[in-house]
Amino acid sequence: MSEPFVIIEPKVAKVPFILSVPHCGTEFPKELQNDYVPEMMQAPDDTDWFVHELYNFASEIGITIIHAKYSRWVIDLNRDPKSAPLYNDGRIITGLTTTTDFFGKGIYLSENKIPNQEEIERRLEKYYWPYYEKVNSLLEERKSQFGKVLLWDAHSIRRSVPTIQKEFFPDMILGNNNSQTADIQIINTAFENLCSGEFQINHNTPFKGGHITRYFGKPENEVHALQLEMNKILYMNDEEMEFDENRAEKVRVLLRRTFDALIKQLHQ
Repeated sequence: MSEPFVIIEPKVAKVPFILSVPHCGTEFPKELQNDYVPEMMQAPDDTDWFVHELYNFASEIGITIIHAKYSRWVIDLNRDPKSAPLYNDGRIITGLTTTTDFFGKGIYLSENKIPNQEEIERRLEKYYWPYYEKVNSLLEERKSQFGKVLLWDAHSIRRSVPTIQKEFFPDMILGNNNSQTADIQIINTAFENLCSGEFQINHNTPFKGGHITRYFGKPENEVHALQLEMNKILYMNDEEMEFDENRAEKVRVLLRRTFDALIKQLHQ
């Protein structure tokens, strides 16, 4: 069985830093390809389009990248495996095996295609837990080598998703579950460097980091985790459909400066 993720190895000496991109996948397993609305499956709307390409510089500075192969419509790698809600403030957010997109439109051809509990368990075993196990092994490997490690979980979102909030989202949101998933010095380094650019940066609002950040972030064990949610307009065109290299390069400058500062701190 092929793995449900892709690994991009660093091109230089490894550093204590792992980059995860769980929502950039667009493929559907063969056994599920006849279950979804075909025209929606061609370009699954809730994809974090091109995020792994935006971060393509990471391998050049020693960071290992892991990114999803399959669409989050198969199973959402950043949700609780028992479907416990990440937020309790009334916002609408897609679940572990969502039946709709973010705008409430059904993604399955018919109700009998919607996964039952047995099918959910199968997807967890085949597509979800292998991703987590690989992330864990990468983190353990780096921690054993360096004594500490940082996981950066990379995401993007439309500028406007009224089902989550009525207002436009800020340019970037750094999440760490109210400073619980990483050491405060690491958080401060990330936030201060992100704020050094031209973008609007929020901290833990409206997103505090999803399940991956909260699951792996154990600063007391020197495993630190941060999530960065990014407005798609920063690196895509105005329609949020195509990659915009010029916009992306401006973001990369800031991200690389932030990563360089974090790597320097992790080596201390």
